[in-house]
Amino acid sequence: PSNPKMLTLVALVALTSFIADVSAQQVGTLTTETHPALTWYKCVSGGTCTAQAGKVTLDANWRWLHSTSGSTNCYTGNTWSSTYCPDGATCAANCALDGADYSGTYGITTSGNALNLKFVTPNSNGKNVGSRLYLMADDSTYQKFDVMGQEFTFDVDVSALPCGLNGAVYFSEMDADGGMSRFSGNKAGAKYGTGYCDSQCPRDIKFINGEANVGNWTATSTNSGTGSYGSCCPEMDIWEANSVSAAYTPHPCDVTQQTRCSGDACGYPSRYSGVCDPDGCDWNSYRQGDHTFYGSGLTVDTTKKFTVVTQFITSDGTATGTLTEIKRFYVQNGVVIANSYNEISGISTSFNSITDEYCKEQKAAFGDTTSFQNHGGLTTMGQSLARGGVLVLSVWDDYAVNMLWLDSTYPTDCTKDGCYRGTCATTSGVPSDVETSASSASVTYSNIRIGPIGSTFSGTTSSSTTSSTTSKSSTTTTKSSTTTITTKSSTTTTKSSTTTTTSKPTSTTSSTKTSTTTTTTTSASGATQTHYGQCGGIGWT
Repeated sequence: PSNPKMLTLVALVALTSFIADVSAQQVGTLTTETHPALTWYKCVSGGTCTAQAGKVTLDANWRWLHSTSGSTNCYTGNTWSSTYCPDGATCAANCALDGADYSGTYGITTSGNALNLKFVTPNSNGKNVGSRLYLMADDSTYQKFDVMGQEFTFDVDVSALPCGLNGAVYFSEMDADGGMSRFSGNKAGAKYGTGYCDSQCPRDIKFINGEANVGNWTATSTNSGTGSYGSCCPEMDIWEANSVSAAYTPHPCDVTQQTRCSGDACGYPSRYSGVCDPDGCDWNSYRQGDHTFYGSGLTVDTTKKFTVVTQFITSDGTATGTLTEIKRFYVQNGVVIANSYNEISGISTSFNSITDEYCKEQKAAFGDTTSFQNHGGLTTMGQSLARGGVLVLSVWDDYAVNMLWLDSTYPTDCTKDGCYRGTCATTSGVPSDVETSASSASVTYSNIRIGPIGSTFSGTTSSSTTSSTTSKSSTTTTKSSTTTITTKSSTTTTKSSTTTTTSKPTSTTSSTKTSTTTTTTTSASGATQTHYGQCGGIGWT
């Protein structure tokens, strides 16, 4: 939905000190970086899945950024240090990105193949709100996924995500090493969560291409700001959801890797002047007119865990074909659930997946811009997916428009088709409210799988039969023949590209800070990116 601006995806609202940073700079040594382990699975035709020893790392924007010579913040509140950061290159040389206390500071825990993200985590610094993580191949490299001609599947529990929150799973075409090899100023790399980009070309990223984004840095809140540059790349939102609404959305771009932008190329100040499609072509069952499909006690019952299957169908069924369709299925209680069908007039009721024809009809019916088509549609999105995407997993709230684009009526005064996105009140989702009322919220992602079509899930197609397993384990080989169905519709939307960092404890309370840094370190949450992740309407702000 909206313009690049303030969607704070997880802002660490700590009260005191360390600073947070994002994309590239030196490496600190005050906190050891230990990546939490997360098992995932590669499957083959027939249903046999093999466990992969993965790990996750926290995005750099949530991390403490301090001087290389000690522990003085390089960024405090919404302001860069004039001493350490007079310009981007000098700042990158002077400042270090440090390790993270995943569970204690950020509320991030793993167990086997499950990742749990707490929305609000009280800690010695105050509290942390939200997080964004990347799946790793090893301690210094992001795992890249090529899903063309494949299906990507995971289990999710959104029962504790109310109105205004978003648990997101998506692919961004980031560099596997976080940008280290391309940009000499980046000494931290993927190990420390650097190199983020998405289709909103977010300008709140503190480090881009190995340099601090200090030029024309303008505060946008007490803890964030935007600079002259943005960070662009194609983005495939597999899943953006809470317990009320869900969506998935492809966002093609003209660029073919993480790319720094400025001005019009970022889609700023004109939303549609940029190198990427900020709106995407989304599928939200509620928005497409089926109000009984997804939610508490509905066909996909969000009070319980379920499986999300996304299939990337190509023109010839191979990984080298052209992307023609993104299909979605769910599995719950052993039952395979085909995606809902469109019920909006002016759009064919035969659609229950994302195709170029669906996107054409949807944009026309809703009166939305054709940015998706203008940037190449599914063909261009498929080319990005073939090059490989980094898997992003996050939870966040929305400082821009309170997540109304996902789960309420947006714009709030709109009464036409396309504006009704969920049942949440138009007054819901205000960060200052949900960060208190939903402080115990969390999301759990588990059992991540990738493999040929029909290989990653099992279940019956009859709603009266619930004896089959809902999700496959790495050793499961009992996939039923009914899993070969291909009627699922695509399901992705993730990502909010907003990164707001975590601030570290004040120098007087952190054992890792030196006694000489007992001064002015206020907590600084990271920048707030500009991603709404989801399809946008015209004139959104």
